Amino acid sequence: MAQPLMPKATAVWLIDNTGLSFRQIAAFTELHELEIQAIADGDVGQGIVGLDPVANGQLSKEEIERCEKDPRELLKMAKSDLPRPRAQAKGARYTPVSKRQDRPNAIAWLLKHHPELSDAQVCKLIGTTKDTIGKIRDRTHWNSANLAPRNPVTMGLCTELDLEKQVVIARSKNPEKIAKDVEPDPLPEELQINPEPDYPGKKGEEKKEEPKTSDYMEAAENLFKS
Repeated sequence: MAQPLMPKATAVWLIDNTGLSFRQIAAFTELHELEIQAIADGDVGQGIVGLDPVANGQLSKEEIERCEKDPRELLKMAKSDLPRPRAQAKGARYTPVSKRQDRPNAIAWLLKHHPELSDAQVCKLIGTTKDTIGKIRDRTHWNSANLAPRNPVTMGLCTELDLEKQVVIARSKNPEKIAKDVEPDPLPEELQINPEPDYPGKKGEEKKEEPKTSDYMEAAENLFKS
């Protein structure tokens, strides 16, 4: 059976306006029976406005009355000529054009510091492809020689919360792949401090010794003698 539109809002309305059991409401909305009970107790769904399934043509009054009389019966959704909205499959995470050139560096950082992450998790975090991840891992990427691992959070490719969430999931599944004793990443070029350039005549330049006061006195005496 197809799930009704806005299942939680529909469940709220059915709880408040019918004598249906939690089991019947859970089966119709495709929610867990414990979740229906939590909604009825006010622990879940506070502030959700109930959606009338009769008014929008998903149920009939007769169908609700039929199931109220027999708790063993399950609600059947009314047939409608209106087209059902299609759920769009989630693709790769969108990355702005200005930051796409940073993705290979972010992939290199994730592979270095979090090898426990699966390729699917890396794709979800920064919006790349498994083919690109494989080439960077195998060092067959066209720009492998110039890649510098960079934290995707500092580059704005993902949030720290998203990264931590995926890392927790990956470590629970692949604890043997957790990286240990990882060398720190070199500073990016824009943060490196370049040595002071040499100016002409600096090398080999010797400090001239200033004349002493006694030298001036000796020169003055020689002048008077002459």
